[in-house]
Amino acid sequence: MPPGNNRVGNDDTAANIQALVDSLMKVVACYHHFSWCVGGSTDSLQLRHQLQQTREKAQKLSAAICHHLTFHLRDKSLPQEQRREMELLWVVFSSSLELLHVDMCKVFTISGIFSPADPVSLVQTGLQGGGSEVAARALSLPDLNQVQTQALPAGLEMEERSALEEEIGHIDRMMEDMEAKVNVLRWMVEPRRPQYADPISSADSMALVSVDEEQPGSTSQPQSQRSHIFVLVLLFTVIVVAAILSVCVFIFS
Repeated sequence: MPPGNNRVGNDDTAANIQALVDSLMKVVACYHHFSWCVGGSTDSLQLRHQLQQTREKAQKLSAAICHHLTFHLRDKSLPQEQRREMELLWVVFSSSLELLHVDMCKVFTISGIFSPADPVSLVQTGLQGGGSEVAARALSLPDLNQVQTQALPAGLEMEERSALEEEIGHIDRMMEDMEAKVNVLRWMVEPRRPQYADPISSADSMALVSVDEEQPGSTSQPQSQRSHIFVLVLLFTVIVVAAILSVCVFIFS
């Protein structure tokens, strides 16, 4: 194969892995959003079902990404520029996987305390509605709202907790296997893509600086006004006291 075609094929592979990583980040963000609802007033059987669907989607994406990145990063003939690209994707992927693992552990702990079968025990956070729209966009399931989970089957909650515990162990083993096969130092990887760069542009930073420069003047202006008023009041008081003293001297002299 000519070198040009090989470069195009590698670029396509990097783009495909990038798309998978972006999808994983969306799914992990969706799961992170749902994890804060467990044990609250919006906790329900439908939420637990959405959490399960989100975990399954995240694990499928993680397995595919881990396979591709491990294969490319262990390739000694990979060009340096493409290796930097793969290392960057590896850091983003492993960070997303760690966030997913933390949220799964949090859901496992809280779900053991609060049960959707007992709404009275749930914490009344004041939130209303569900996150079906968020999950539908992240999982590409437009009919997610149609899931009907009104009754809790016997033993289902314990089965889900056991399955979640196994999934947490699977994520643990995946992260350990990743670190054993690929040794990428995260602090040595420099973000170079626009989505990983500083979100504040130079124009925005200049605007922030100008706002910061204007704010001290705006706060000092009321203080100067108060100081002027204090001086005027003090002068008026001195004049009044002097007038009273002069009147007293004139009367008693």
